[in-house]
Amino acid sequence: MKKLLTLTLALALVLGLSACGGKEDETVWDTGDVQALLDSGAFSEELEELDKDTAFILYKLADYGLGRLSGAIVRRSAGATCEELAYLVLDSEDSAKTAEKALEDYVQSQIEANEDYRPDEIPKLEDAYISRRGSTLLLVVANDIDAAKKAVE
Repeated sequence: MKKLLTLTLALALVLGLSACGGKEDETVWDTGDVQALLDSGAFSEELEELDKDTAFILYKLADYGLGRLSGAIVRRSAGATCEELAYLVLDSEDSAKTAEKALEDYVQSQIEANEDYRPDEIPKLEDAYISRRGSTLLLVVANDIDAAKKAVE
């Protein structure tokens, strides 16, 4: 009886571990996700790189009480479209939650700023993909948002 119980517990443990083993770590976004997005065909033009200090200013993170970014990969349109990709790394989950609000406000301000200037870009902005995982954030404004989401989900 004791051997049967031990065997049953061991089997349950192995099954439990194998059920978790195939799942990738989805606690944070990473640079692989950024590359998948860039390779997805979601963007209608090649995007230009911004450094993390410029991104910090662009997204007005200081206005939300945040310090510097721990890391960032940011690509934006040179001006023809409103397309952009931002991968931001913050120092904590709480900071990432605050930065998520900053990105939401940023997108809304982009909608307001482009209503008359580039009205054809408004649907892209309205469909912007903002996602937080742990202390990381992803912002995607793309021509084909479904292709972008498929690349990272």
